[in-house]
Amino acid sequence: MTKPMGVLLAGGLARRMGGGDKPLRLLARRPILDHVIERFQSQCCSLVLNANGDPGRFKVYGLPVIADSVPDYAGPLAGVLAAMDYCAAHRPDITDIASVATDSPFIPRDLVECLQEARSRAGTPLACAQSGDQTQPPFGLWPVSLREALREALVVEGLRKIDVWTARYGIATSIWQQTPYDPFFNANRPDDLEEAERIYASLL
Repeated sequence: MTKPMGVLLAGGLARRMGGGDKPLRLLARRPILDHVIERFQSQCCSLVLNANGDPGRFKVYGLPVIADSVPDYAGPLAGVLAAMDYCAAHRPDITDIASVATDSPFIPRDLVECLQEARSRAGTPLACAQSGDQTQPPFGLWPVSLREALREALVVEGLRKIDVWTARYGIATSIWQQTPYDPFFNANRPDDLEEAERIYASLL
């Protein structure tokens, strides 16, 4: 299957972490974003980073940094739309966007392949991850062909919830177990960084 363009979603405010950029917090002495890129990069044809504010803080990664086109921190869907727009402008040959949250350092190395397979089996346009009985909507596969529909939902309707929008079109899920650890564990709070260190150590 053709590899999608990958988008690293880093557009949030990180209020529960005390502000700042969650993906730049350290895990095993490296930014969490390093770990995400390491696992995700080979699964995609290329990567873009969705982040608001000064793009210079991510300069070291050498990736295109794209801001939300929808104002007021409209959530992950705004980042997906920004990536769709970038893909349509710069890689019109690519039909899909794959998205991941950048505060989840243990994402599966076969995430995209499993999402593609789930979508193909279900015959739906969209797919997202699930760990145990918990869906993980930011970890998804999105056809660029839906970008104008997504723009209308965000701008005209003011819609923000991923599940509400994806339900309109049909979405497949690919399921991972939560043991021995949740591959979609995310570092939302300072205490979560300690847990991330424990998981990381168990993988060595």
